[in-house]
Amino acid sequence: MPPLSRWFIRASLAWLVAGFSLGALMLAAKALGHYGAMGRLFVPHVELLLVGWTVQLTMGVAFWILPRFEGGASRGAVGYAWAALVLVNTGVVLVVLGASVAGRAAELLAAAAFARTAWPRIKRAMVA
Repeated sequence: MPPLSRWFIRASLAWLVAGFSLGALMLAAKALGHYGAMGRLFVPHVELLLVGWTVQLTMGVAFWILPRFEGGASRGAVGYAWAALVLVNTGVVLVVLGASVAGRAAELLAAAAFARTAWPRIKRAMVA
């Protein structure tokens, strides 16, 4: 497994733990009848699990599993994939902190950067 995939997967598992912890905190507060302020944690909870965990896990596995090129750079332009890793994590943090527009923009840029890396490998697989 390439190092970049390991970083994507490690980060996704960290967001999984954070998202589950936040969900457990919300459930405990609801059970104790103190749910009022905890309702504001729903959006960060969903963000941590949907983008932080699921999307990053998908990116990490896709980077690892997509067909490689023959020769030198077997996985293509990995700089874009590293940028996607940084951007998606930055986006998650920004959305959790309340800067939704900036966070979504970073996540959109992460998707574009990852697509830039993955698309030539996907296209090659469709042609072969």
